[in-house]
Amino acid sequence: AAPVQVQLVVPMAVVFGPGSVPGDLPRPLPFRDVQEMEISVNLRTSVTSRYEMLYRSATGQEEAALAAATAREADAALHPLQDTTLGSLTVYVVPETSPLLPQGIKVYVGKHRSALVRAGGSLAALQAQLREVAQVMSFTASSIAAALSDRVPDGQLSPDARRYLKSSLGYEITFSLLNPDPKSHTVDWDIEGAVNRYVKPVLDKLSLVANFSVDSQILYYAVLGVTPRYDKESSSFLLSAHSLPHVINPVEARLGSSAASLYPVLNFLLYVPERSHSPLYIQDKDGAPVSTNAFHSPRWGGIMVYNVEAPASPQASLPLHVDVDMARVMEVFLAQLRLLFGLSREEVPPEFLLERPGNEGLADWELDHLLWAHTVENIATVSTTLTSLAQLLDKIGNIVIKDDVASEVYRAVASVQSAVTELSLGHLHAAFQASKEAVTSSERAFFDPSLLHLLYFPDDQKFAIYIPLFLPMAVPILLSLAKIVRETRQRKKEPTKMD
Repeated sequence: AAPVQVQLVVPMAVVFGPGSVPGDLPRPLPFRDVQEMEISVNLRTSVTSRYEMLYRSATGQEEAALAAATAREADAALHPLQDTTLGSLTVYVVPETSPLLPQGIKVYVGKHRSALVRAGGSLAALQAQLREVAQVMSFTASSIAAALSDRVPDGQLSPDARRYLKSSLGYEITFSLLNPDPKSHTVDWDIEGAVNRYVKPVLDKLSLVANFSVDSQILYYAVLGVTPRYDKESSSFLLSAHSLPHVINPVEARLGSSAASLYPVLNFLLYVPERSHSPLYIQDKDGAPVSTNAFHSPRWGGIMVYNVEAPASPQASLPLHVDVDMARVMEVFLAQLRLLFGLSREEVPPEFLLERPGNEGLADWELDHLLWAHTVENIATVSTTLTSLAQLLDKIGNIVIKDDVASEVYRAVASVQSAVTELSLGHLHAAFQASKEAVTSSERAFFDPSLLHLLYFPDDQKFAIYIPLFLPMAVPILLSLAKIVRETRQRKKEPTKMD
């Protein structure tokens, strides 16, 4: 892969509330400080993270906001007062005794781009805490390694790294209701209302990252590829963890959405088990039932099993009418969507308290988290694409490169350079936009139709095509040439007659 050198700059404001200034500050407030860290990927890829910190005292308005009763109220009051630039962070330092943070919690991360931190007494303790906050709210070494997963040696990657979706200009989301037994169940689901209520706010927030399209379908007689095991004790049917991978292939054959799609497709399936296999429960590796009765597959999507209450009287007429509880279903699907985008909150240190993002589905800093990772991934993708294109053109000596292909290559190179520059200035939004333009241009150049047909026309094919055409004409020409040569030789041998 082509060498990639990126410096990720995070602008951070560290604001000291009343009574929280450590005694060992090196100079009076305000002052600036820089912390750098190397993120090791491989020899040809160097990523440096640089936290540019501005230490200052709180303003009167900020002090008033920090006097709120709860951390959530303080977060809401501080939001209009802080820098809302994408990728920037504001950390408010509060005294050790502050009632804003619950017992045992050192850091509260709000739903915008700020956090509250207990003063650690010394500057060194505070700086260690700030580094942790910055990593949670912007990017960690593992999130950057996951973004550059194509370049990282396999042994160094965490198992989660391959779970996240690759960066793309767009994604298609398909919600499918699987009713394998329509004779027994008539299933109604208000998917349109649920998408508008639960999914749309999340996708509006993510629209900065990519374009999204959503569709839905109902599939009848679509069964899982695995027969569940009957459990006498609980008189229910069980799907064990090791059989889950075999569930997807047979179902996927019926979905038919990814075949015609330009973009990655995320499949969310709601499966209403047939009457003969109800109720159906999913077990984890230890044999315990999974509370959500759902599972997800990396880079593919998720499946949720929705059991139907058995009728009270055995004489109930079939088919049973089922109204799906969409709030319960969407809660599971949105959690799976977050996992697929790598927005899991499980890796956060225990002394951190993270504010719930509310109906938007993700906090502002989580959006930044995605943008950092996708920008780095886009830069790496473009450098790989352009390197591959250059190697390809080197191999084909007689290829004609049109002006529009050349200009796309120049545009891709310029956009990548611009993205790298913007990252080093701490302008995340501009860097991400430039990296998206670079991807578009490099793909256009690589897949340009004018290059494509020359790939399938190498020299040996030319001989194979043209020799049969020229051979019939060449035979008489060659024979007459041979005759002329013969006659010329004979003429030289005969002595000239003297009169």
